[in-house]
Amino acid sequence: MNDTIPAMMTAWRRDSYGPADGTRPERMPVPAPGRGQVLLRIRATALNSGDVRLMLGDPLLVRLFFGLTRPRNPVRGMDVAGTVVAVGPGVLGAEVGEDVIVELPGGGGLAGYACVAESRVVAMGRGLEPEAAACLPIAGGTAWQALDLAGVGLKEQATPRVLVIGASGGVGTFTVQLAALRGAEVWASCGDLNAPLVEALGAVRTFDHRTDPLGDLPAGRFDAIIDVAGGIPLRQLQRLLAAEGTVVLVTGDGGRVMGPIPRMLRAAFLSIGSRRRILSLTTENRPEVLRKLLALAAEGRIVPVIEREYSFDEASAALAHVEAGRTVGKIVVRGA
Repeated sequence: MNDTIPAMMTAWRRDSYGPADGTRPERMPVPAPGRGQVLLRIRATALNSGDVRLMLGDPLLVRLFFGLTRPRNPVRGMDVAGTVVAVGPGVLGAEVGEDVIVELPGGGGLAGYACVAESRVVAMGRGLEPEAAACLPIAGGTAWQALDLAGVGLKEQATPRVLVIGASGGVGTFTVQLAALRGAEVWASCGDLNAPLVEALGAVRTFDHRTDPLGDLPAGRFDAIIDVAGGIPLRQLQRLLAAEGTVVLVTGDGGRVMGPIPRMLRAAFLSIGSRRRILSLTTENRPEVLRKLLALAAEGRIVPVIEREYSFDEASAALAHVEAGRTVGKIVVRGA
């Protein structure tokens, strides 16, 4: 590795499952990139609800994949903007000094450095600060894939009518913007305080489904419903669909043990033989989508909504903010 890379770094760790206040800064070795990997100096990390799920080990089902009794990776943070500072053997498409964004599988972003497979990184290009670029991989990618699954902008429709439930969070703010860009008439559910923001992003009507019941909306009103919030009876969502319409379940809400699995199974059952489908989204790492999101953001056609930026020394507080569950847009932690 290059002599300018230190031997040690600070990382925010929690070696057991639990709340954010148990996360502590610790010194640990800077990793060396293996074959096909690059080493990144992390410049910004955007936090997601998935980071909190992994931190808490909730639902218990996630522990089968990320560690039964404690997390295999004790450092949270999956969405990262960084600079390539070293490359491992066999790396051909990334260069030292290149600014990139990436989704780190399982976490590792709340640290000074991280290694990741070259195949996952996407060149940042110009026009975006790292704090904004770091918001794109999971939240932006999830919104894009949810709209694709619902067929928004992919079907022969004059003006698709889309309802976004939970529109003021990270995924929701991107979903509203991308749906509007695809020519949709967007209705959005969010808290009253966030309605002006969501309308500025492209929603033609906003309301709060917690105080204005969805049952008051006309049946068959929407071609697509993107449910980011969860907790709404599936039959109620299905009633709002037009013929051949689709509900996409983005949320991972559910029980303490199985999480969203029972709701996903019920959605599949209700879709059998119906022209109004309820589909559960399983997101994938898709660099080609990330490149499109970067281009849109660089052109100003979508805007990452950042509620607050925290310094690296405040990473535990940033995790606690996301854990509280009331984030508007994204929370970003600047690099060490």
